[in-house]
Amino acid sequence: MTEADTRGPRYRTYGNWHRPRSPGLWGLGTLGTVLLVLTPVAMVLGFVIAIPLGITAGVLGLVLLAPAAITIRGRTVGELAMVRLAFWRSKSKKEHVYLSGSLAEPYGQHTLPGVLAQSELVATRDGMEQPAGVVIVPQTGHYTGVLKLDPEGASLVDTSQIDQWVAGYGHWLSQLAHEPGFAAASVTIETAPDPGTRLATAVQSQRSADAPQLAHEVLDTIVDTYPAGSAQVTAWATVTYRSTGSRRRADRDGMLDHVASRLPGLCDAMRGTGAGAVRPMTAAEIAETVHIAYDPGIATEVEQLRAAGQPTGITWSGAGPKADVAAWDCYRHDSGVSRVWSLDEAPRGTVLAGVLSQLLAPHPMLPRKRVTLTYRPYPPGEAARIVDRDVRAAHFNQQSGRGGQARDAVAIKAAEQAAQEEAEGAGLTRFSLYVAATVDSVADLPDADTIIDGLSGTARIQLRPVYNGQRPAFAVGLPTGIVLPEHTLIPSTVREAL
Repeated sequence: MTEADTRGPRYRTYGNWHRPRSPGLWGLGTLGTVLLVLTPVAMVLGFVIAIPLGITAGVLGLVLLAPAAITIRGRTVGELAMVRLAFWRSKSKKEHVYLSGSLAEPYGQHTLPGVLAQSELVATRDGMEQPAGVVIVPQTGHYTGVLKLDPEGASLVDTSQIDQWVAGYGHWLSQLAHEPGFAAASVTIETAPDPGTRLATAVQSQRSADAPQLAHEVLDTIVDTYPAGSAQVTAWATVTYRSTGSRRRADRDGMLDHVASRLPGLCDAMRGTGAGAVRPMTAAEIAETVHIAYDPGIATEVEQLRAAGQPTGITWSGAGPKADVAAWDCYRHDSGVSRVWSLDEAPRGTVLAGVLSQLLAPHPMLPRKRVTLTYRPYPPGEAARIVDRDVRAAHFNQQSGRGGQARDAVAIKAAEQAAQEEAEGAGLTRFSLYVAATVDSVADLPDADTIIDGLSGTARIQLRPVYNGQRPAFAVGLPTGIVLPEHTLIPSTVREAL
């Protein structure tokens, strides 16, 4: 964290993000370097035994090394090939198409698809006896509580206050690493057209039967015209706990009590971050939010029922889509078509606190948009080991044939700064960003691409469509606590070593 002059008052800037990398030669990771060293050794040993064996060892080494050495837009050929093969496999087995209700078991239900197929939603109460909902994902042993946020916004707010909010948010993230059994967190900002039901309810509650007829007409005009073109902003945060170690032997009720008891403290800690009034989201609200995401066409009906204080009747077993199709680069579901982008590169250099403001703001050409920041904080002990490893890796990469380049010098400076800040008590967190845009038809997707490309430029980030992963990436932006790296076949540590 640094401070810089920007034509007048001093503005606080933020930066020093970098990808986790393992040391290696010529840009390769640890595994790639091991293959590079072992290939000529195997060839020599093979030629000693038999010439064909030496040739075979050389060819095999090149075949294994090429997918890890050749990169396209920052991704290795091996990664791209695995993604394409996985898509062909799922498409050949018709796994990319989902049907529910009367067409598939369980009959008459619209369960959630993909990574949420086995999930459960439990209505409980937090430590302050407030109603709350907990989402259970059994395949990863995750239990997720959802916090309803009411962001205050940064309009007409002093810079010093914004700096305090950002500092409070950073402190909240760093404290998550000390939560027992904590796995991940996410914060989502969703923008959608405002149906005007809240304004109508507020006006109706303030009406007076004795008011003049002109006053009634003015109020009716306001209710009919003001919501046109306006947007509704909704925000929530998920906190996910893992039932590992001794907690894996604990029963389900024990984990539910553990998550529920932590929610009041997390709500109190987040009130100093500009999140406004924070409270646990109820099970009904979670189910309704998920169902609206899959079927945006019912949003107005749900809002009207909420405004009237009537139950919507949406349950977890009926919150999923009636049908969906997970294509290579888009996701069709009920009354909408979505495309999800993921963070490809964080901002280079330093940025101001409002760097994401335009990306988060409503856009008149996008009916529904969700921006999700995901966090996976390292435990304090592991964070110290990682920053020390990054310092050694940065120095090794500079001395392995690419030394003298400005980027290597910057990498060393960033790694040493991170190590110093960690030693002073700062936390270390893995993060990513997902943007989901929902439009009315496939024909509107090119316009959505253009808009998101422009918004990513204002945020100084690079986004990339999630190829062959639209369905699970769409679920990341929902209040469900899905942690994508723990649903992959290859662990993240192996991917980083490549």
